[in-house]
Amino acid sequence: MARPPRKLTPDRSARHLFGADLRHRREAAGMTLEKLAEVVCYSRSHLARIETAEHVPPPDLPGRLDEVFGTGEHFARLYAIARHEVHPEKYRRRMELEARARVIDEFAGHVVPGLVQTEGYARALFRVSNPKASPDAIEEMVSARLSRQALLTAEAPPDLSMILDEAVIRRTVGGSAVMLAQLASLVELVDTATTTVQVLPFEHGEHALMGGALTLMTLDDDTNVAYVESIATGSLIEDPEAVSARRRSYDLLRAYALSPSKSAAFIRAAMEAPS
Repeated sequence: MARPPRKLTPDRSARHLFGADLRHRREAAGMTLEKLAEVVCYSRSHLARIETAEHVPPPDLPGRLDEVFGTGEHFARLYAIARHEVHPEKYRRRMELEARARVIDEFAGHVVPGLVQTEGYARALFRVSNPKASPDAIEEMVSARLSRQALLTAEAPPDLSMILDEAVIRRTVGGSAVMLAQLASLVELVDTATTTVQVLPFEHGEHALMGGALTLMTLDDDTNVAYVESIATGSLIEDPEAVSARRRSYDLLRAYALSPSKSAAFIRAAMEAPS
């Protein structure tokens, strides 16, 4: 006997509303989950978990659903709200500010920043940092991480500048194939109309931002905020004087980092080095 479908609670959250509306529109169209899975190129089980709000929708699904059901940007708008709910409460304020940012400057000392991680790289990091998490939980975290990247393909994306410590380039994450794909993705971002990547070589030595990661954001109202992150904690800094001090540290590192063209050559050389 088939298990009855899980009761939906669309008033609970945007994520539940997304699932409830998906089920409603699918059933109104006379489509089974199997048929919808064929049309949108996702598995039946994946869609079933999205309908019951067990999974956050992946970034490319809302547009496909709007096309299938002729709903304009309905699911896209729901997703814009629902995607924030998968992030822990303590990170949601950062997500809200990130969505408003006109300029984002990042320093990463150990791993590639989440905004530009490939799927394989993100999955490897979540697996090693959450060894007891189920495969489904890992995939949900990956989807949440990738959902942030919609910022970079928006109609008016923020200007993104990144300084990556050499360790970020040298340390293999997820195996050689995953790391090669991640480095190739970084090369494409080194010098574009809206992105810049620079590498800070080991030879520079000590600096003020060692031991963590820093994100500086200039918002749509010209407010400046900073976000400092370590292994398991993150702190949002909104005090102008404290933000200014971190801006000074970032600007000094930018002066010592390789130029974009030399950074691209550095990353390509790392890709060609024996693993």
